[in-house]
Amino acid sequence: MNTISRFNALDEAGGQDTRSQTGHPLTRQLGTRSLVLVGLMGAGKSTVGRRLAQKLGLPFRDADHEIEAAAGMTITDIFAIHGEHHFRDGERRVIARLLQEGPMVLATGGGAFMNPETRTAIAAAGISVWLKADLDVLMRRVRKRATRPLLKNPDPEGTMRNLMDVRYPVYSTADVTVYSHEAPHDRVVADVIQALNDWFDGQGSSQQ
Repeated sequence: MNTISRFNALDEAGGQDTRSQTGHPLTRQLGTRSLVLVGLMGAGKSTVGRRLAQKLGLPFRDADHEIEAAAGMTITDIFAIHGEHHFRDGERRVIARLLQEGPMVLATGGGAFMNPETRTAIAAAGISVWLKADLDVLMRRVRKRATRPLLKNPDPEGTMRNLMDVRYPVYSTADVTVYSHEAPHDRVVADVIQALNDWFDGQGSSQQ
């Protein structure tokens, strides 16, 4: 089965029913919606997402891991063999499928939110949370892993600056923004929960 067929098969598979019956107040407010973490590589989406899911009693899914499972190869290999366009198409399909399995905490890849179709799907089935980080924080984190396809060039810091220039205006349209700074992960999780509570309070006020 080629990579495109694998992506299509995962679209149709539907996965397991991941709806949670947790009694956490914030989760009850979510209903069937998912919390979708967006932001650049190194922002902490996967690490914070796992802890957030545990705190809320929700399943955690990592879109990049799901894409690798669908393709039967690593993201690095997908980029190298098939190119970024092919990867982005599979990413869009997989995220659309995952959003139908909510509620969950879903960590997305850095470029996922740049796709207009994906932003529309997230708006319809989830609440987007931008984990915003400064350049020095991002670079410190990404240097720990040598598997970032977009940074495999002579000037990774310049590439990251360019990505920030292009992507931050789009990320800023997310429902909620939380700074991902050099602090214990549980602190960032607490900040996300507080920001979401404030967002829900604001939604209630706007409907009165």
